[in-house]
Amino acid sequence: ISAPSSNDRQRTRSSCFVVGEILYCYYCTTLSLSLLGIHLRQPTQHNSMVRYSVEPEVPEKTSKARGSHLRVHFKHCREIAHYTKGMKVATAMKHLDEVLQYKAVIPFVKFTGGIGRKGMAKQCNAPGDKGRWPVKATAVYKDLLTNAVANAETKGLDKEQLVISHAQVNRAPPGRRRTYRAHGRIGKYASQPAHIEIILKEQPQGVEKAEEEQKRVKLTKKMAAKARFVKTGGPASS
Repeated sequence: ISAPSSNDRQRTRSSCFVVGEILYCYYCTTLSLSLLGIHLRQPTQHNSMVRYSVEPEVPEKTSKARGSHLRVHFKHCREIAHYTKGMKVATAMKHLDEVLQYKAVIPFVKFTGGIGRKGMAKQCNAPGDKGRWPVKATAVYKDLLTNAVANAETKGLDKEQLVISHAQVNRAPPGRRRTYRAHGRIGKYASQPAHIEIILKEQPQGVEKAEEEQKRVKLTKKMAAKARFVKTGGPASS
């Protein structure tokens, strides 16, 4: 290995000198700005907490659960979330158990292409009696719902009063694979995963309705005139 030439040594000294000048200028600029009360912006630290599409008004009375990049069909999860939204947790869990046993059906409302008609769908008032039994997506959704219930119990919420106030499914980036076709061709073979988020809310207990007072009848001018009229005299005697 040959020793570095004088030109290489000179070039290295010049580079070091330039870097030193840059660092010194940056230090002097920062010091001057700090004396003037101006601070350079620090790189932002991203919050590691999971973001939800909605935030509840009273977080103490809600519980959350979320799953990302789940290997279940997005369209199936969307229909399950749409059907169970607004239900009580006990009712939703019972229906999901019946779907896993093929005793109940999930009505398909939006993604109805190629969905056959089922007699069970009449029990859910499904449009066109269209529905299916998406077993894998139902099991995943049920696990998330169970997780949300456990989070609610940790907060001290009443399990019997929980309602699914928010259930949303978003399409995740597809998993891209390939399948081999005839004549040396290659076709797309992609999965359609999903992001699912559930928010449970403790429903306040109902209060008995107070007895309504007898409504006061509003008199019209005609009714008031009739009340003031006094009939005098009787029928003429023969």
